[in-house]
Amino acid sequence: MAHIDGGGSSGRERNIELNLVPVIDLMSVLITFLLITAVWTQVSMIQIGSSLYGKKSDTQPNPTPPPMADVVLKVDVKEIGYVLTVGKQVISLPMQNGQFDDAGLIAQLQRVKQLYPEKVDAVLSVADAMPYEQLIKAMDNLLGSGFSAISVATGAAN
Repeated sequence: MAHIDGGGSSGRERNIELNLVPVIDLMSVLITFLLITAVWTQVSMIQIGSSLYGKKSDTQPNPTPPPMADVVLKVDVKEIGYVLTVGKQVISLPMQNGQFDDAGLIAQLQRVKQLYPEKVDAVLSVADAMPYEQLIKAMDNLLGSGFSAISVATGAAN
């Protein structure tokens, strides 16, 4: 235990003992937590630039594009509803009773899958004002319709 002597000039001597054990316990817990979270930070990092459309380096081999990549399939999630772009065709699926038309989107995606059965890639963009939940729902709809290579476009939906 630490001991502080108050000095003897005032006549009364002060004797203060500091208990440093809780401070040492707290610091050991904080250091352990810091080490554990540093490992989790490394695990959760996403390598950016490894996708087909991402930044390319000289050491990476050229990725092979997915089948039917020349036919653009894009789903825009906007405040007014879904906007599906298939090639040059644009299909608008407005909100119904304040809800997104997920059934209509799935039906259109399945129609696209019937037209292009080998196509697996799709681009998804979400307006900034939209909740994150809607992005997940649109991704689930794409995955459920057989489009497993989903790219999320940065920036607002056009």
